[in-house]
Amino acid sequence: MALDLPELERVAGVLEEAHVLLESDHKRLEQHYQGSSMADTAAGSPSQTLRGVRDLSEEMAKSRKQVALAAGYSVLGFDQRADHALRMARRRPVSFPSGADRMARPLGEATVRAMELIRDLGFFDAEVSLTIDVALAAPQATYPPADWDAWTRERMQRGERF
Repeated sequence: MALDLPELERVAGVLEEAHVLLESDHKRLEQHYQGSSMADTAAGSPSQTLRGVRDLSEEMAKSRKQVALAAGYSVLGFDQRADHALRMARRRPVSFPSGADRMARPLGEATVRAMELIRDLGFFDAEVSLTIDVALAAPQATYPPADWDAWTRERMQRGERF
């Protein structure tokens, strides 16, 4: 079964736009934090902020690549491979939006815009949109936690998996 190529083109375009926005914030933050201590691992520190924006950007690049693979396989008539690539593209991005949990607030304009684009895209499951809203509403960085034991207990109480 051939995939909906115009839809994949639209999705890939949004993923690319989000990636470009995140890369622009990554470059801006690298310049901003130049000379800062990168050894600090507290939530919102320069090192965690840079890691967070890098993680967000890398996840968008991975998703975009899977969408491109799905489209390419579909055009070539490799339907099973196209379906598999599309399933991989739709999987919940590992570090999106959780990369933002590492970042100092306020988040950069480009990062916020990228997250809103992905939230509104409708490509990933609804849980991704919810977690994006939570990340955008957070008044401060939340990861890594200052108290790992309390963090683990809280996640277990919510029934989250590790």
